[in-house]
Amino acid sequence: MNISNVVVVGGGIGGLAVAAALARGGVAVTVLEQATALREVGAGLQVSPNGLAVLRALGLEAGLRTKEAVQGQAVVLRDFANGAEVARLPLDRLPKTQRYFFVHRTDLIDLLAGAAKRGNVTFEMGTQVASIRPGKVPQVQMTDGSTRRAELVVAADGIHSVARPALNGPDRAVFSGQVAWRAVVPNEINHPPAAQVHMGPGRHLVSYPLRGGRLINLVAVEERDGWAAEGWHHADDPSNVKNAFSGFGGEAARMIDAVKDVTLWGLHLHPVASVWQQQGVALLGDAAHPTLPFLAQGANMALEDAWVLADQAMHGQGDWLAGYQQRREARVRRVIGAAENNAQRYHMRAGPMRSLAHLGLKLGSRLAPSRMLGAFNWLYGHDVTRPRES
Repeated sequence: MNISNVVVVGGGIGGLAVAAALARGGVAVTVLEQATALREVGAGLQVSPNGLAVLRALGLEAGLRTKEAVQGQAVVLRDFANGAEVARLPLDRLPKTQRYFFVHRTDLIDLLAGAAKRGNVTFEMGTQVASIRPGKVPQVQMTDGSTRRAELVVAADGIHSVARPALNGPDRAVFSGQVAWRAVVPNEINHPPAAQVHMGPGRHLVSYPLRGGRLINLVAVEERDGWAAEGWHHADDPSNVKNAFSGFGGEAARMIDAVKDVTLWGLHLHPVASVWQQQGVALLGDAAHPTLPFLAQGANMALEDAWVLADQAMHGQGDWLAGYQQRREARVRRVIGAAENNAQRYHMRAGPMRSLAHLGLKLGSRLAPSRMLGAFNWLYGHDVTRPRES
């Protein structure tokens, strides 16, 4: 074991996962969370097989069932106007160990927090971090003037990370020209256990069921010139998303019409941090590599990071902290690139190119579904919990 005590800044998915993983190995962990209670802004998320591998290794796969997570059977691409199926990725053909789940974000937070508490992780709630200082013994300066010290400080504090600029200088994020609305509505359309993407010109709607199928999670993305702030907590008028998606028909229109409460956030492009670790401080998840939500991998990348960082801390050789970034960076960059490419595929304008693209997807889906699924093996088949997985 390379360390015996760790401070984790941030009680989100990545922070709780790394805390639980380290605690299982006998490391003393303290989690600093600015909220007064563990919760997560947002609604649903998708746990793909690569993220599930981490939850399984933490002994939490069965817990997803108790949280009424819905096992996904497919990813279905649909036309925006009438909902006609364009293509289907058959998740039910994945190997039995590679399951795919839709879960409420709050439920996953609760599951991970339970694992951390069983590992005797200490929680300091309602604590605000002012700065993080790398060093031989890294320090966390709190806004109340107090200081926390540990052999390792993990910054799992999201896109507005306190530690990221300390290691990399000012962020260079730019508005992507896209905004996204999030909402949860009752499942009054008998939504199947699938992630559905209704694709339209300059916009798309993602939907999937939550909590045993009683609810539907919606993410509606629109291209626009007007800037919007980052963060999921910005409330918006439901009429705005309804107007933006007024041309969508079929079940997409019914889901959008059911929206009563909605949040809006601007999607920004952040460079992957050049430096993920330095002098006892490590960045994790969005603090190191924010990604656009077009491949459903934000939470899964945080879970992968958490396992690899914990593994390096307990079993890594030599410069073990540098090994964390070496094991993760190429993988993360590939995922981020794939997510950015999906936006272009979903938002094609009417015309010959869109027709040809949709025809190719339809033929591939019907004639070679296993081959289509195999194209995602690099993503879903990657298991960081295997020994020496890189």
